[in-house]
Amino acid sequence: MASPLPAEDRNRWTVLVVLCVSLLLVAIDATVLHVAVPAVTEDLRPGAVELLWIVDVYPLVCASLLILFGTLGDRIGRRRVLLIGYACFGLASALAAYAGTPAVLVLARALLGVGGAMIMPATLSILRQVFPDRRERALAIGIWSAVAAVGAAIGPLVGGVLLEHFWWGSVFLINIPLMVLCLPVARWLLPESTGEREGPWDVTGALLAAGGLFTVIMALKRAGGGELYSPLTLLAAVAGGVLLFLFVRRQRGQRHPLIDLRAFARPAFGTSVGCIVLTVLALVGLALIAAQYLQLVLGLSPLQTGLRLLPLSLAAIAAGLVGARLLHRLGPRLMVSLGFVLTAFAVLVLMSLGEQDRPALMATGFVLLGFGLETTLFASYESMLSDAPAGQAGGAAAIGETAYQFGAGLGIALLGSIMNAVYGPAVRGAQGVGTEESAAAAHSLGEAYSVATQVGGGPGLALRQTARDAYVHGMHMTLIASAVLLLLGALAALRLPRDLATAPAAEARPPGGARTGAGSGAAPVPGPRAAEPGPRRAPEEPPLLPSGVTRP
Repeated sequence: MASPLPAEDRNRWTVLVVLCVSLLLVAIDATVLHVAVPAVTEDLRPGAVELLWIVDVYPLVCASLLILFGTLGDRIGRRRVLLIGYACFGLASALAAYAGTPAVLVLARALLGVGGAMIMPATLSILRQVFPDRRERALAIGIWSAVAAVGAAIGPLVGGVLLEHFWWGSVFLINIPLMVLCLPVARWLLPESTGEREGPWDVTGALLAAGGLFTVIMALKRAGGGELYSPLTLLAAVAGGVLLFLFVRRQRGQRHPLIDLRAFARPAFGTSVGCIVLTVLALVGLALIAAQYLQLVLGLSPLQTGLRLLPLSLAAIAAGLVGARLLHRLGPRLMVSLGFVLTAFAVLVLMSLGEQDRPALMATGFVLLGFGLETTLFASYESMLSDAPAGQAGGAAAIGETAYQFGAGLGIALLGSIMNAVYGPAVRGAQGVGTEESAAAAHSLGEAYSVATQVGGGPGLALRQTARDAYVHGMHMTLIASAVLLLLGALAALRLPRDLATAPAAEARPPGGARTGAGSGAAPVPGPRAAEPGPRRAPEEPPLLPSGVTRP
């Protein structure tokens, strides 16, 4: 048991609750609109391009601005950026709920992405400051990562419940009262903290990172939508690659860079970031395919689909709560490797699913999947964040969240491309259907059903069955690809430290490095004090590691 903390530190668990509530809203908003798309389409009548931007602009803007706002929080104050993010998120939610045109909804979703990019890295970097003891920080990160996973998973469920009783704007309106509550509570409760303030903040570098990430992730999303070889996709990929190359080159030449690129050479940091990408790649790709499978192959409603995915969320919660204990017993290397292996096994279990509903098998696979994915995510985040110095917590958190968003885009692109490669050719060869009709049906299973209804009769029924068979076969191929990637992740995780006794070199900071509450007039952050050079053990902390082993 840890020794009692000073009075100003005793509210750290309340701080965690506030941070998790705000994170939950951001995570839910990433997926809640998916089930509302038909209602939005019916009401606002957006064109195909407008509808694409309504869905995609939120994750695109959020992912592209994470590094900008994460490093800005280190510079001007993490709580300050978080509070601005709350206000932006609440105002954007009101604008989205009452949007009267597609253009207004696109603008509102973009502003939601700006608010989300302020909130997400700030929550994790404040958590890094408030929990200096690694044992407690591991538990806090477990809860934090479970909330993030659960928010994304229950988004469709929340949307389905609301759409059963209200109009589509209600999926955004629920954010407003919680943000109104979070603003004053966070202003009163959360400590202010900053990182190292040496040298100017690199505005040019931040803009290069934002532009590069925006275009690269947009290219990945378009590739996943079947536009792999379109000129716009290729142009976006090239432009994004050039911008990110210029960003990396600039950071290497800066005396005070936004991101310390040397951190990626450290096994605990660089490998953890890679594991986050692989984990989310599997999670997002599988969740997307599972949602379509449940609704279009099994014929479940959006609400029923959300309920079927609930075991995944509950398993993720359980993994987050026991993750700290597992990490202490197993260490980062074994925990992440086992998490990948368990997830790969869950994927192979789900390969037994076909056109017949098998709820027990599905629930078993989702429980294993949720526990394995969350175990891997938790240990990767904890290893990455503990390896970073406290003064660079905002930048480290931004890198972790960017890896999450990049993995999501890559998952949609890679697994979506595999699905399209298997599904499309099979449907184009459907018997008794014209060339134009079969080409339209090859775009998606939903379009195939629409074409089958228009064709009618025997050919329509045959097209429907062909499309269902092709989709299930494509799903099995994507599951195989996911299992292979997850097993590669298990091998990559062998570069992680064996146990928590490995002291991160990043914690050795020059004098006057990380500062808390600088220039803000606020109370100092409960947690790490401005440290003298070199790793040391805080005298009041319990011996988390074997005797004789030191750590930061």
